[in-house]
Amino acid sequence: WVGKQHHRVDVALQGFARAAHITAHQAAGVTEVHGPVQPQHPGQKQLHQAVAADDLLALLYLTYGRVLDALRVFTGVPLAMVGGVLALWLRGMPFSITAAVGFIALSGVAVLNGVVMVSYFNELREEGRELLEAVIDGALTRLRPVLMTALAMIIGMVPMALGLGEAGEQNAPLGRAVIGG
Repeated sequence: WVGKQHHRVDVALQGFARAAHITAHQAAGVTEVHGPVQPQHPGQKQLHQAVAADDLLALLYLTYGRVLDALRVFTGVPLAMVGGVLALWLRGMPFSITAAVGFIALSGVAVLNGVVMVSYFNELREEGRELLEAVIDGALTRLRPVLMTALAMIIGMVPMALGLGEAGEQNAPLGRAVIGG
């Protein structure tokens, strides 16, 4: 039965390959690479296009309905990025696709923490508190949840940052970027 199904898949792939003017290996998703290769450049460009700051700001604006609140939440992202870049630079690591994934995770944590803070500040302001009082009380009240979120991410990334396990050194930039941020 398995042999019969395998034959059917082969026939289908060969038919698809002829129609698409490609080889059956390409139709099956098999890719062979020979000779020197320029790794990561096309992937970096696509990754950069997929996660843009303006998209993030637009989503934050849709969440709050106010540009100022979206900008307040977003201010944590560039600050976190600086920490991630410094961490990679101090370790002498180049920017890579793996590091880019780390920066995406880092952006998520920075935005999450910003949302927690700004939402609580707004809640306190709606209760009638003055701006400075709302910021101070809100920061003190929400400090523990923000630190716990960041600490959970950092602890989870320690094995990756140390390069432990299979392909550990290859994935280390992800962990180091997140911990640095």
